[in-house]
Amino acid sequence: MHSTVHSTVIIQQERSPVPSPPPARRRPQDRLAALDGLRLLAALMVVAYHYVAFNSGAWPEPSEKLFPTAYVPASYGWLGVQLFFLISGFVICMSAWGKSIGDFAVSRAARLYPAYWFAVLTVSLAVALFPVVNSAPRLSNVAVNLTMLQDPFGVAPVDGVYWTLWVEVRFYLLFALVVAWRGLTYRRAVAFCLLWGAAAAVAATAGSPLLTTLLMPGDAWYFIAGVAFYLMHRFRPNLLLWLIVGGCFLAGQHFLLEAHRNAEHYMGHRVPQWPSVLLLALFFAALAAVALGLTRRITWGWLSTAGVLTYPLYLLHERMGWIVIKYADGLLPRPLLLVTLVTVMLAAAWLVHRLVERPLARLVRQGLRRALAEIRAGHAQA
Repeated sequence: MHSTVHSTVIIQQERSPVPSPPPARRRPQDRLAALDGLRLLAALMVVAYHYVAFNSGAWPEPSEKLFPTAYVPASYGWLGVQLFFLISGFVICMSAWGKSIGDFAVSRAARLYPAYWFAVLTVSLAVALFPVVNSAPRLSNVAVNLTMLQDPFGVAPVDGVYWTLWVEVRFYLLFALVVAWRGLTYRRAVAFCLLWGAAAAVAATAGSPLLTTLLMPGDAWYFIAGVAFYLMHRFRPNLLLWLIVGGCFLAGQHFLLEAHRNAEHYMGHRVPQWPSVLLLALFFAALAAVALGLTRRITWGWLSTAGVLTYPLYLLHERMGWIVIKYADGLLPRPLLLVTLVTVMLAAAWLVHRLVERPLARLVRQGLRRALAEIRAGHAQA
């Protein structure tokens, strides 16, 4: 009798269904206006940092003398990059869902390169014509910059802000490994977060330049948290996802303090560290609000427009802005000069988006899709 009962229990256990991933709570929107607003905030933070706090040499005196009030908040504008990385984890997971590895690669190339090619050539020309703050780049360096691989090749960037693009590209490559393996699913996305976090922790202690380059222990946490936030948004929050996000914040704030010291080096002045950690906490809270649907009522149309301007604004603003400051300082009151300069840069970003980025991205997308179709057809024939 005991044996029969035991066998019945075993059979019932074997027939028990394997727990399935949680069902999607909602069909995700193509664009989330709140994320576009956060993108704009991140871009304007970086702009303020480079125009007011960064020791560029464009202004005749240090910023703490010229802007005794504004230089303090501007000194934390470099944190806009961390906000960009956090948003990127969310958005890339959202945009990759349901796509093949080829479609994912095409979408990323069409998104990154058109505006970037234009910015590299435009900034190079501007600095060559007006080498008042930065020296003109060598033509060979400009050529390498067009590939977006200047960092691994050890080539000077045409514009200092382009270092973040190599970080983004490495995230795309790591995430593509998940997409390539039978497509992106809830389980694979969670596994990606856990495995990358563990590997980044190992890389932080291994002292291997190769592992550091591949696994990015200083920046991985923002991308991982962004992916976890998107899983909360698409499915539902659970303890594991919250633990991933919490662990990423705790690890991220540790590496953030090192980034804070680097920012102080470039600014030439010191500022308290605690606001950096506070801002990072606010960034995580803002993404949590988006993930939990607390921002769904934010549907202002202008935010979508602002969101598409952030990338060309980011690519163009730094060295071209410094040239304008160098020549225009003294022609307008400095606060008015800054407001005018940011307005002009936003207008330029809009023109680049409409006249360069959109049409060129369409051509890149169509061309790469045709190439992929030919590769697939050739593979089928083989």
